[in-house]
Amino acid sequence: MQISTRCYAVTGLGYSTPWCVNAGFVVGDGTTLVVDAGANRLAAQTIHGYATAARPGNQLMLINTERHFDHMGGDGYFHGLGVPIFGHAGIARTAASFDREIAEFTAEISDPARRAFDEGRAFYAGTTLANPDHPISADTEFKLGDCTARILLTPGHTPTNLSVWIPEDGVLYTGDCLIRGYVPNLESGGPAEWTQWLQSLVRLEQLRARILVTGHGLVSRDGEVQDCVDRVRRVVQAALASGRPPTGPTAP
Repeated sequence: MQISTRCYAVTGLGYSTPWCVNAGFVVGDGTTLVVDAGANRLAAQTIHGYATAARPGNQLMLINTERHFDHMGGDGYFHGLGVPIFGHAGIARTAASFDREIAEFTAEISDPARRAFDEGRAFYAGTTLANPDHPISADTEFKLGDCTARILLTPGHTPTNLSVWIPEDGVLYTGDCLIRGYVPNLESGGPAEWTQWLQSLVRLEQLRARILVTGHGLVSRDGEVQDCVDRVRRVVQAALASGRPPTGPTAP
């Protein structure tokens, strides 16, 4: 859906119960920047279709907001089209880690017959692993023609998290540095990473975005943006106070 003059959100892409995942794209007058590729080839095809329909003839570039496969599993599809892929320099997923992702996805299927049939493989049909081929290790700006995309390092959820700020439209894409409607996943780090996360939240908060596309959940507008930041902050602060993430095997 179009959320501003230049910015679009692709929401509700399939992932793993109860999660869906978001992506988006920014249309300049010469270049379209795609933000995340979804979890699999099918999601990437959907994102690509919307992005090319919005401005036919634009050059495409793709950026990953982090290293988890729900945001970069579709990279292989874009790579096959020759689209340059940008991402944090610390993203380097292996074939073995991708195989584990598929196995974990299948293990979460509750019906034993479907699990035995390995239906998780259907979700990843035609999906191939590709890492970013243009590493980012510092804040960066992309000129898209009539607008600028500012790439901000916002670690915490993982060390590889980054956000995309479009100042002309007041739109912020955060990946999983912010999420709405779900409990943030703190299981990828510990107190040091959570402290970084709080610092990243302050940085994003200071942008005073009008529209927020988080890694998961609904698009936020106006006052909802601050509410989303505050909710994630409370969860991270509680984890720091207890020394444990709110979910997972070490949760209270």
